[in-house]
Amino acid sequence: MSPSRVGEGPLNPQAQTPKQLQQQQQQPLSKVAAKALAGFSQGVQLAETDSDNEIERALVDARKAAPNRKTKIVCTIGPTSWTREAIFRLAEEGMDVVRLNMSHGDHKSHQAVVDLVREFNALGRKTLAIMLDTKGPEVRSGDLAEPLELAAGDKVTYTIKEGADGKDGRISVNYDGFVEDCKVGDHLLIDGGILSCLVLEKTATDVVTRVVDGGTMKSRRHLNIRGKSANLPAITEKDWLDIKFGVDVGVDYYALSFVRNAEVIYELKNWLATQGASIGVLAKIESAESVEHLEEILDAVDGAMVARGDLGAELPVEEVPYWQNLIGCRKRGKPCIVATNMLESMITNPTPTRAEVSDIAIAVREGADAIMLSGETAHGKFPFRSVEVMHTVAKRTELNMLKYSGVRRYGSDETPPIDWIIPPGRRVTSIGDSGLSEVFAYHSTAMANTIKTSLVVFSRKGNMPALLSHYRPDFPIFCFTESEEVQRRLALYHGVVALRTHFSDKAEDTFERAIQELKDRGLVRGGQLLAIVQSGRQPIWRSTSTHSIQVRAVPKDKHVDSEDEYAAR
Repeated sequence: MSPSRVGEGPLNPQAQTPKQLQQQQQQPLSKVAAKALAGFSQGVQLAETDSDNEIERALVDARKAAPNRKTKIVCTIGPTSWTREAIFRLAEEGMDVVRLNMSHGDHKSHQAVVDLVREFNALGRKTLAIMLDTKGPEVRSGDLAEPLELAAGDKVTYTIKEGADGKDGRISVNYDGFVEDCKVGDHLLIDGGILSCLVLEKTATDVVTRVVDGGTMKSRRHLNIRGKSANLPAITEKDWLDIKFGVDVGVDYYALSFVRNAEVIYELKNWLATQGASIGVLAKIESAESVEHLEEILDAVDGAMVARGDLGAELPVEEVPYWQNLIGCRKRGKPCIVATNMLESMITNPTPTRAEVSDIAIAVREGADAIMLSGETAHGKFPFRSVEVMHTVAKRTELNMLKYSGVRRYGSDETPPIDWIIPPGRRVTSIGDSGLSEVFAYHSTAMANTIKTSLVVFSRKGNMPALLSHYRPDFPIFCFTESEEVQRRLALYHGVVALRTHFSDKAEDTFERAIQELKDRGLVRGGQLLAIVQSGRQPIWRSTSTHSIQVRAVPKDKHVDSEDEYAAR
């Protein structure tokens, strides 16, 4: 089988260069909607392998050598899932990252979840990361005396005066600048557009609207003005209290809500530096203003979340798929989460819709590092089955993707391909240059894909496994580290399985112990080849910074491991 086909994936040396691809692609149009529609019409272009036999052999190889799902799963914890039994079972079903939604619950309940996650991690089965999702500067309606049934044509007044509880068609709003932000003719969306109203007139304190899309109006509903972002502080007083709580309990990531520009990212990172806290900062892209400043935001953050619910409320819904493609952090080597409504029907139903299954598969094919469940696991009736469905669909999609090769294996024509973070044409000035590390990661991935096996990397800070993840090798990346913090952070990265170990004084002792642990866990089989990577500015077992890769065979047991026995595990 040609290594430029199934084995090599996006690193085919005969594939077109990014420059050639760019010349072939049509120049983008000026309007966002036109861009999105053009992207849809072009579709996905993938080169198939020459032989069905090659495809089948590749799938068999993948099932044997890649027992792990590479796309990670984020689960929101809530009343349905905050018990010890539920969290442990979610982890066993496939949860990789625990999401604490600070819009609900209090510090006491979230502390209990953190304690249970730490208890699970201590068992050594797998490692879960914790992501704290801030509430952000949300605009919400006030408490109602009782739910209101609104029909198209009804008039409803939203007021910044306190105490309006729905009687006489008046509803309070928690944001004093609401009236100023509204203009006659604006569309007000409730809960992302489940209900909608047209602004007819306004006074100093009131906004009078006519219901366009009716339904049941309940208390504390999320309000959006289509195409506008509320003029609120990016990090509210409540957010700062929650962020400080995150430092105290040691979360691994913050997901910052309603980020409008890069300034707030740098503000938070500078504050974390003063606290001596090493916590990743992810930006939730969910507003019209965040889309306008997308490039500067992605440069500043450690990763991103495509929050499609609020994004679809502030932008025309037909533009959301386009931005879902574009928000991916491929050219920066940073993780990206696709979130909202992925299995929404499973909040109440035991099986997903076929469209939801396709939605998961599309996110996986586009190269998302992680896909997220919200209400499905927080308050849904079928949290465990939701994770099982997401796991099964993601894993099957990954296996099917091995049928294709080339730089377009992930994404579509409007999506930036997996490419260099630091272009190789730039002159490398030293052995510790980050550009050289990336070149090494690129070719290590190509080598592992060619011999169809996993990569094993030893890392203190997690930089090399993150680079390897960027190039999306066909098989898992097993990272051994001494740092529990690094181990947890890597739980979000595509394809990375992080394990803790002690680095012995001699590299050989550590290599042998690591390979044996992988075998004991059933992650590799006797006789299988492994590509062992050593790289870093602060070398392990080396006096100077060097980059090296070696191929080793996993020792066979005395009775000799058979492929059939391994496949049956």
